[in-house]
Amino acid sequence: MRILLIGAAGRLGTAVEKTLAARGHEVVTAGRSTGRLRYDVADPEQVAALYEDPALYGDAGVLHAVASAAGDVPYNPVAEMAPEDYASAFRGKVLSQIELVRQGTARVAERGSFTLITGVLSRDPIPTASAAAMANGAVEGFVRAAAIDIAPQRINAVSPTVFTESLPHYGDFFPGVPSVAVADVAQAYVRSIEGGQTGRVYELG
Repeated sequence: MRILLIGAAGRLGTAVEKTLAARGHEVVTAGRSTGRLRYDVADPEQVAALYEDPALYGDAGVLHAVASAAGDVPYNPVAEMAPEDYASAFRGKVLSQIELVRQGTARVAERGSFTLITGVLSRDPIPTASAAAMANGAVEGFVRAAAIDIAPQRINAVSPTVFTESLPHYGDFFPGVPSVAVADVAQAYVRSIEGGQTGRVYELG
């Protein structure tokens, strides 16, 4: 398959790219400042430009799947958050991924797929994470509803807890919460892209 991957420079994106490439897929990476193609997917106009880029489709002229492993949200106590902080979280993690799907349905193969990223904070929140919890919950709700509308194309979300590899930096924020290896999270992307399920939120950890 030819797969568009957003956020390949991060810890998760790097693992997803390597895992998909090892399985024989052709991965085209895109991001604001890294990747083969440089587009800021938080801007709907740049999402449109990305889907217009011939380099995305290759010689065969087809795109089989879109996978997202990126999304920026601010962290602060509710009393210290401003309206723009929540708007920023929505743009950075929700709207950006919704636009990849909304605009991508006309660009991805008839039975292609979309895989979005959410996270544990929507179901197991921590202090300062209200924006992240909001964004994750919104993405998951969108996935379940969009699955009905876009069939036979498919859409799923991957929702991991804290990465085992990140425990030295973030473990104190998740006391007693089981971690998950980033390689296992990458396998959830394989499940979404190569499998047949849709409207699922794959919870890991």
